[in-house]
Order: sequence, then C-alpha cells, then structure tokens
Amino acid sequence: MRVLIVEDELFLAEALRDGLRHDAIAADIALDGDEALERVGVNDYDVVVLDRDLPGVHGDDVCAAITRDHPATRVLMLTAAARLADKVDGFRLGADDYLTKPFDLEELIARLHALARRPPAASTPVLGFADLRLDPFRREVYRGGRFVKLTRKQFAVLELLMRADSGVVSAETLLEKAWDENADPFTTAPRVTVSTLRKALGDPDLVRTVPGAGYRLADPEAGRD
Repeated sequence: MRVLIVEDELFLAEALRDGLRHDAIAADIALDGDEALERVGVNDYDVVVLDRDLPGVHGDDVCAAITRDHPATRVLMLTAAARLADKVDGFRLGADDYLTKPFDLEELIARLHALARRPPAASTPVLGFADLRLDPFRREVYRGGRFVKLTRKQFAVLELLMRADSGVVSAETLLEKAWDENADPFTTAPRVTVSTLRKALGDPDLVRTVPGAGYRLADPEAGRD
C-alpha cells in the first residue's frame, strides 16, 4: 500500500511516515495543499491522509479535487475539529473516513487497511494462493501451516503479488507501491527483494519471473506454470 500524508506540521508528518513504514506501508509527505495536489497527480496513491487546515490550497479543496480527478484514491480526513458538522462537511466533500486529533497510530493503520480493501479493488481480509495465507492486519504469512518470517519489504511485495491474482506485476509497480518517492528508479531493490522472498517461502517456488514484464505467482501443482 502507498499512502500520502498531507500535514503542515513537519514533526507530526515525519512521525506518521515512520510509523506507517514500520507497518510495511510506503508513505510520502506533502506539507501543503499545492504540494499534495502535485504529488497525487504524479503518483498512484491508495490512500491520502489529509489534514483539513492546510496552507495554500485548503484541505477541503484538496479533498474535492482528489474525489473528482482520482476516484480510486481514498481520502482519510485528519483534523483537530471534532464537531459533528465538521465531519459531515468532510464526508460531503468526498472523504472516505475521518479521524480526529489526537489519535492512536494503531487506529490509523487499521483504518488505512480498511480503506485499501474497499471496492473497486475487492479483496478479502486474509489472502490465499496455493498453500500460502497472508493476513494484512496481523502481518503474518503462513505456507502449508508453517509461519514464514518476512521483512517489511518482502511482505509488501508478496501482498502485491497475491492481490494481483496470478497477474503480472512489473518491477516498476513494485517500486511504486512498496517503496517511497526517495527510491532510485534504477534500483535493483525489487529484484533483490523478490529473490530473497523466494528463499523465505521455500520450495516449490511460487514466484515466477516473466521476462521483460515482471513477476507473478504460479502454482506448479495446479498446472499454472
């Protein structure tokens, strides 16, 4: 999952970014409304965590623009305003969820996962493929009933592959979704992570390389090689 944090308080924005990264969520920061719209126009974010009171373009206008121009991107309003009327206004502008400051990071992460699995990209709480089971909330992976210990990046890459439902996921998409804006576009990190993921999952290998295209999951026992 890739998230944009739109928050004009740098210390809070960085704390949220670091907390989300610890949960294998790639997160970028925008400090005002203008920067937020610029980043949303360039990057494919799953969720935007949007502070309402922003310098430059107001958070309400940012929310309305995202809802209009990027309907697949979810918006979670983050604000100090606790009045019911403020929440209603946020929902009328197109916000998908609302969280009032102060809040617990654990609750924010739970809400982000809930938003990311809403339609149109339908998904189930626990993902399955062959003898693999991946729980996005507990961040646990099992193969054949055996717990598989993965790094945060390995987990993020595997989740993307499982959500693709045997479809091909390019290295560019992995970089876009599992890393943040500071990643070198020429990095070999996705390839290296896929290689170590294969070793962690064990045999038979479920991750296939599609030359010139990317990676996909394939179950050898089901004849999908």
